[in-house]
Amino acid sequence: MTVAAFMGLALYDPDVGYYARAAQRSGRAGDFFTSVDVGPIFGELLEVQIAEMARLLGGTTFDLVEAGAGNGRLSADILAAMRQRDPELLDTVRLHLVETSAAARASQAAVLGPLASRLVSSQASVPDSFEGILVANELLDAMPVHHVAQREHELAELYVDVDEHAGLRLVEGPLATPELSAYLERLDIRLEPGWRAEISLAAVNWIADAARRLRRGFLILIDYGHEARELYSVTHSAGTLTTFSGHRSAGPESSRPAWLINPGGQDITAHVDFTSVRAAAESAGLTTIAFLDQTYFLLGLLSSIRNPQSAIRNVQTLVMPGGLGSTHKALILGKNVGEPALLGCSFKVRVT
Repeated sequence: MTVAAFMGLALYDPDVGYYARAAQRSGRAGDFFTSVDVGPIFGELLEVQIAEMARLLGGTTFDLVEAGAGNGRLSADILAAMRQRDPELLDTVRLHLVETSAAARASQAAVLGPLASRLVSSQASVPDSFEGILVANELLDAMPVHHVAQREHELAELYVDVDEHAGLRLVEGPLATPELSAYLERLDIRLEPGWRAEISLAAVNWIADAARRLRRGFLILIDYGHEARELYSVTHSAGTLTTFSGHRSAGPESSRPAWLINPGGQDITAHVDFTSVRAAAESAGLTTIAFLDQTYFLLGLLSSIRNPQSAIRNVQTLVMPGGLGSTHKALILGKNVGEPALLGCSFKVRVT
């Protein structure tokens, strides 16, 4: 099977998938940390941007959609901050939590607590039609990817196979779909012989689908990744597929990668190609408003927080260079909203 198919089963199968079997996988007791695990400050900062976007949209109500919501912790932090900072907006929020894990969905009402009254829907897919703001924090990196290898004269694909003695292993074969070579051709990317790389058809299909469902509003995508020229370069010539278990990551290996071991028992992730995500979004009718490091996005919002000197002590983990601040990027997209000067872009627009 393709690596994409393997990831789909290992991560999302309803019975054995890593994400499907638990309501929460991150945090001190989990396998990795996200910005949400730093504390409520991340949601409080996002609320500043969401409130500004909601006011720009006008109207009596707006949809707040969190894709890859897990048990709803981020939305709970956002709404709690809104209750304190912008109570008049809280009454206009229609919350939609998008999550494939039934276990996580079952925990959302309890996590939201008294804010659960704002929850309109909890389902596995983005609402068919919505107007407002969609937030996706570390969603795209966990989408299934195809794993390819450049040979002397052609691009090959790596597949997951079973050896009766060695267990799961990688074998090489022809491309499962011509879309993979077309993907690199659109980017004008030529891999060198021996290089490996990941291609996420799922990520570009997801953003195109979300764009079609959005009538008017904004998308805030936060994830770790690169522009295509950086991602498909000698710096990442072994690929970026890795696994997290017990807060330890393992990179690619030539014989039996760590992410083939214990399927369903560990996270599998790959860096996001933001160039292709942005191009797919624009082809589907979205406008790119900004693409910047999480550091600069959050610092632009920090000035609106009461007692920012106190807040900055709590936000250091989110903005420190070399950590979440520079590895994570924020891609801000809009539809039928023009190109407003947003608070999240007010500090400095920069990608490192």
